[in-house]
Amino acid sequence: MKAMLLNAYGEDAKFEATDVAKPEIKSGHVLVKIAASSVNTVDTMIRKMGKDLPLSPDSPAILGMDFAGTIEAVGDGVSGYAVGDEVYGCAGGLADLPGTLAEFIVADTRLIAHKAKNLSMKEAAALPLVGITAYEGLTRAGVTSGQKVLVHGGSGGVGHIAIQLAKHMGADVYSTGGGERQIALIEKLGAIGINYKTESVDQYVAKHTNGAGFDVVFDSVGGANLTKSFEASALNGQVATTVSMCELDLTPAHFKGLSLHVVFMLIPMLHNFNRESHAEILNRLTKISEAGELNPVLDEESYSLEEVGQAYARLESGKAMGKVVVENR
Repeated sequence: MKAMLLNAYGEDAKFEATDVAKPEIKSGHVLVKIAASSVNTVDTMIRKMGKDLPLSPDSPAILGMDFAGTIEAVGDGVSGYAVGDEVYGCAGGLADLPGTLAEFIVADTRLIAHKAKNLSMKEAAALPLVGITAYEGLTRAGVTSGQKVLVHGGSGGVGHIAIQLAKHMGADVYSTGGGERQIALIEKLGAIGINYKTESVDQYVAKHTNGAGFDVVFDSVGGANLTKSFEASALNGQVATTVSMCELDLTPAHFKGLSLHVVFMLIPMLHNFNRESHAEILNRLTKISEAGELNPVLDEESYSLEEVGQAYARLESGKAMGKVVVENR
């Protein structure tokens, strides 16, 4: 089969179109013909940093985690799936799991689900990693109907899904963005937009919560931005973050009695731990999508498998709005 192989890591590492052996079906897995794969920030980090990241596969490597496609074979012990089923998931591209920048993948059924009927292959491929991340963060933070939820980075991959899921959970959703295009997308998704470049945390907390703070803050920016999340939180509030690889003074969180939830959705894939939870979440996301309450936003630029290097560059440029997707045309 054709795959885009990365023979070495580094800033200037290039993907090379290569013929490799088609993966063989095994127990508990399905063979999927991949229609589309999306690019995530972690993918670009792996390409640049290589083995400096403990989750990177050995090179030469097939990267790519998210996919949508059609089942071509079913392994022993698999139930609920049949040849011809359209599925999606996040099932490779790290550690010893071959990735999705290829024509086929053998995927653990505990990491996939049936694709929503109302989503295209491209839309479905955009959803798994960011969808699982957003769902896990919001549910661990205990989002319930009527709460005020602030999403930092609402026009990004994780953030734009978090807005929609928080609304599905019945919350009043607010979200930060850094420009007119970002705010327009945030408001199109149903949240109240906050331009963090023109409004301070104090200002928007006073404006939208009468100074009380938000019940839940979902921070998809993280790092130093976590201090703003602490500042924006209500007393005994909940903060969920996807980026906590930093040194930070937790004193503000202490004096507010905040709960901090760190979301690292790759744990089931890396450690073969509780993988069933990913299938459960993906099945829920399918139902929410089919109910018309979850629609992945795709970047305006489109790429073929052979153009994956350009797709990575697009994401790294910061110019993409929504998810960057690669198609097997």
